[in-house]
Amino acid sequence: MEKILLTEIPIVETGNYILRGMDLIDASSLLPVMSHKETMKYITPHPVKTKEEMEKKIANHLRGFEKQKEIPWVIIDRENEEIVGMFRFHKLHLWHRKAEMGAVIRQEYQKKGVMTEILTTVLPYAFHQLNLNRVVGDIFEGNRGSQRLLEKFHFRKEGQLRQTDFDGENYHDTIVYSLLKSEYESI
Repeated sequence: MEKILLTEIPIVETGNYILRGMDLIDASSLLPVMSHKETMKYITPHPVKTKEEMEKKIANHLRGFEKQKEIPWVIIDRENEEIVGMFRFHKLHLWHRKAEMGAVIRQEYQKKGVMTEILTTVLPYAFHQLNLNRVVGDIFEGNRGSQRLLEKFHFRKEGQLRQTDFDGENYHDTIVYSLLKSEYESI
């Protein structure tokens, strides 16, 4: 099996969006998204508050990429060239050929098909370019929108983990979904 080595974050394009590598210069554009309490409710009750905190988060994502443990993208609307959110493969393990997905979408772009369009493109990228065998969505139990999205793409619910995540205030059950390459190819 040929080992993949990522030297730069690839550009992934859909009809309406461009996913390009996250960069420190994106801190100002990502801050309104990542600091919005309602947008972040299924991630943390303590979203970033300052540009400096956002820069630290981005720097951590970029270190993760250097270690081949994640691929962090910003999502850009082709029409107005604005950043509408972020998407990343994290817990990336190229030997075991698996990754988890994570996404945050600006509130005014939610429920408008952004993630449907992105998954339509990033799943083939994951299974064919990265040669992953398993892609995971691990989400808070109350996040029905993400559950419906994963089910739409034929992810299988593997189970519910009780009080596995602490958001700083409360414990949350998480639901684990996965899609295997063989399942993806048989759809």
